[in-house]
Amino acid sequence: MSVSEVRAADVRRVDCPSRPVLEHVTSRWGVLVLATLRDGSRRFSELRREVGGVSEKMLAQTLQTLERDGFVHRDAKPVIPPRVDYSLTPMGREVAEQVWALTRWVESRIDDVLTARDAYDKGR
Repeated sequence: MSVSEVRAADVRRVDCPSRPVLEHVTSRWGVLVLATLRDGSRRFSELRREVGGVSEKMLAQTLQTLERDGFVHRDAKPVIPPRVDYSLTPMGREVAEQVWALTRWVESRIDDVLTARDAYDKGR
């Protein structure tokens, strides 16, 4: 992709290359992994415990996708047993702060959302 194509990025366009990246960082597991790694590096098993409800397969796929996008660093140490740590890259830290702000906002407004849902459901 050329620099001019990046400058012309518009997430509203169907062919915009930023769409898949937006999907990766705002997916349920992407948000939770980024939020967890904000606090520091984690091993796979630690991430799995802290990101409640994620399967091994989904966590592995999410980490691989975020690593490919340049947000997560995978550090495999050549020891026995193998040790792999995951951490945020500088760009990953930036995006993690953005999704963390959205996460905190949702948490702070959940009562309002639930009230709105209830009102909507009663009106149907």
